[in-house]
Order: sequence, then structure tokens, then C-alpha cells
Amino acid sequence: MAEPGARAAEAAADRGWRLRHLPVLLIASAVLGALAAVVGGVTGGADAALGAAAGVAVTAVSYTLTTVVLAWADARDPQLVLPFGLGLYAAKFTLLGAVMIGVASTGWSGLIPLCLGIAAGVTVWTGVHIWWLTTVHARRVHN
Repeated sequence: MAEPGARAAEAAADRGWRLRHLPVLLIASAVLGALAAVVGGVTGGADAALGAAAGVAVTAVSYTLTTVVLAWADARDPQLVLPFGLGLYAAKFTLLGAVMIGVASTGWSGLIPLCLGIAAGVTVWTGVHIWWLTTVHARRVHN
């Protein structure tokens, strides 16, 4: 097993490691967004299609923002990860709550598909990320 200092040196030499997983996650989210739009359209019409696809997009944008900000913070100083992560988390959930309250107050029929799209987006993003970490990244670390 490599010493912590050796890992830090390897990470510094490979600046792209913090974002290497992002393309795979974005592709999975795009595929899910298209599938969600089709399922929403078939089961609930145009509003459901838009809501489901938008829900997946909300998750992808949120998680991408977190990934980029935390990668930036970690590259500057690992001690910045916690304050930036917590601050971004609070800001994102405050904004998401405000948007959801606003959308709910309109009576839009795409609200439930939007929520389902968010849930599906979280599930797929998390599952693909776990897959990436346990297969692709694990091979890279152990080689």
C-alpha cells in the first residue's frame, strides 16, 4: 500500500483525477433524462415529459456543480472541502426548496413527474458513481 504522501504526489501529478468520473455520470444522466421524458410523455403527456426530464436535469446540474466546486476547493486546499461543501449544500437545498414551493403553488401537472425525475436522477447518479468507483477507479488505483 502506498504511503499517504506518495498518494498526494500522484494526485498532484494527475490534476484531472477529481473530475475524471464526471463524463460517465453526465452521459448516464442524459440517457436517463431522455428515458424519463419518453416515459413521462407516454404516461402523462407533455407536462409529465417535461417534468420528468427536468427533474433528472436538476439532479445532474446540482451534482455537477458540487463536483466542480469541491474539486476546485480540494485542489486549492483540502481544508476548504468541508466549508465549501456545507455552504453549497445549504445554498442548493434552500434554492431547491424555494423552486419546489414556487412550482407547487402553480398547480402544474408536471410537479409529481419532476419529483420522480429528481429521485431517479439521484438513484442513477449514485449507482453509476458507485460502479465507477468500484470498477474503473479501483483498477486505476491498483495498477
